[in-house]
Amino acid sequence: MIDQKWQEMYEAAKAVRNPRKLSDYVTCGEVSAAVMSASGRIYTGICIDTCSTLGICAERNAIFNMLTNGEQQIARVLCILPDGKVGGAPCGACRELMVQIMAGHLNDVEIMADYETGRTVRLGDVTPEWWIK
Repeated sequence: MIDQKWQEMYEAAKAVRNPRKLSDYVTCGEVSAAVMSASGRIYTGICIDTCSTLGICAERNAIFNMLTNGEQQIARVLCILPDGKVGGAPCGACRELMVQIMAGHLNDVEIMADYETGRTVRLGDVTPEWWIK
């Protein structure tokens, strides 16, 4: 069962999702994400894809938005994929950032794995052998 907080995160991520081509070298908005901080505030981000390594995932973009606004404790993460489905484990770079921010508190971060079924996982579950615990 999806609770109200997950629904709010879904609506926030959906609101910023706007796939578009910025130039021959940059697209953005195919993926969107929402991160809920420990205070309950929701921060959003979109993916930015470039023809070099300068792009960023939606999850990291949302986390950077949270950090920019003075918060640092991640409670929940939700992502809307290019096909419109919600869920899935974040990529390695996103996991690495979350692990480093939440070192010692990996099981405090809940990730929406499958919105349709309401299945969630903990950051510690998807990073079982990480170099930081």
